Amino acid sequence: MNYILFFTAFIGVFILLNMYISRRLIAKLDINQKTKYYFRIFLIINLLGILCYMMARYYVDTPSWLYFLFSLPIGVLFLLFWSAVVYDISRVLLSFAPISDSRRAFFKKSLDVSSIAAAATLTLKSIHNAKFVEIQKVEVKIKSLKESYKIVQLSDIHIGGLIDKGFIEDIVDKANRLDPDIVVITGDLIDVDVLGAQGTLNVLKKLNSKLGTYYVVGNHEYFHDIETIIESMKSLGIRVLENENVYIGEDGRGFNLAGVYDIFGYRAEKYMPNLQKALENTQESPTVLLAHQPRFIYEVTSGVDLMLSGHTHGGQLYPFKFLVQLQQPYISGLHRHNEELQIYVNKGTGFWGPPMRLGASSEISEIVIKPL
Repeated sequence: MNYILFFTAFIGVFILLNMYISRRLIAKLDINQKTKYYFRIFLIINLLGILCYMMARYYVDTPSWLYFLFSLPIGVLFLLFWSAVVYDISRVLLSFAPISDSRRAFFKKSLDVSSIAAAATLTLKSIHNAKFVEIQKVEVKIKSLKESYKIVQLSDIHIGGLIDKGFIEDIVDKANRLDPDIVVITGDLIDVDVLGAQGTLNVLKKLNSKLGTYYVVGNHEYFHDIETIIESMKSLGIRVLENENVYIGEDGRGFNLAGVYDIFGYRAEKYMPNLQKALENTQESPTVLLAHQPRFIYEVTSGVDLMLSGHTHGGQLYPFKFLVQLQQPYISGLHRHNEELQIYVNKGTGFWGPPMRLGASSEISEIVIKPL
C-alpha cells in the first residue's frame, strides 16, 4: 500500500509540474496556437515516458536504448519547470519595466527564445556531463594518526538500467589505477533485484586494494531485499560493516574503520544503525565512520574523526541541490563539523533516475588521510 501511495503522489507532482509549464510558459509564449499545441503534446508524451520509466527501472531485461529514452523525461520535466519559473518571474518583471511598448515586445520575444533555448541547451549539457566520472582528490589531516592512508570511495552507483556491467568495469578500472590502501562503498549500490544483476555485481571482485574493500548499505538497499544484497556482497569477498568496526593497518599505526546501517532502517524497523555498537573498542586509535546519509552526523557526538557519506548526489541537477539542503546538512565535499569531526560527502559515482548531471559531476573520491 505504501508503494501505491508513493507512486500516486509522485505522479500527482509530475502532473502539477506539467500544468505549471503549460500555463505559465507555453501559454505565455508569443507563438501560434498550432506550435503551442505541439509543445503540449510533447509534455503529454514526456509524462508517459516518466510512467514507463517508473515501471522499467525494476526490470533488468529492459533494453539499454529503451531505458535511456524512458529515463530522460524526469530530467527534462525538471529543467523545463525551472526554466518556466525563471521565465515567469522575468516576464512579470518585464511587464512593470518603464519602457516603451515596442521595446517591451522586443525584450519579451527575446525572453521567449532564450528560455526555450536555455532549457534545450541545459538538457543536452546535463546528458553529456553524466557520461563522465571524475576523480576527486582530497587530503584530510587527522590527529593521532601515525601514517598516511589512501582511501578510494565509491558511492551511490545505483546498478540497474543504464548503470550496467560496462559502467562498473570502467569505474573499477579507474579505482584500481589510484592504487588505494582500501576501497569503501558507502551505500545505494544496487537499484534492481540483486539476483538479476549478479553478473554486473561480480565485477566488483576485481577491485584491488592493499587492505580490502568495505561496504555499508544505503537507503535504496532496503527497497530491494537488503538481506540478499548483504549476502551477495559478502560472497564477493567484500567486508560488510554492520554496526561494527575493523582495524586498518599495523597495530598502533593504523585507524579504525567503522560502519553503520542507514537511518532508513528506523522507518523500515530493521537493520537499524547503532553507533554505540559500531564504535566499540575504538578509543585507542583514530576512527573513520562510513554512514550513507550525511545527516547521520547529528547522531555522532564523539569518537569519530572523519565520516564518509554519499546519498545527496551533489544535487545531481542544479538547482535541485537547494532542495536537498532542506534535508541534509552537507551536500558535497569536505567540511569540518566541529573541532573533532570532519565529513566528506561523495557526489555519487553513478546517477539515479535520468542520465543527467548539471552542476554536480559523478565522482570517485581519492581521500588521503594524513597525520596532523
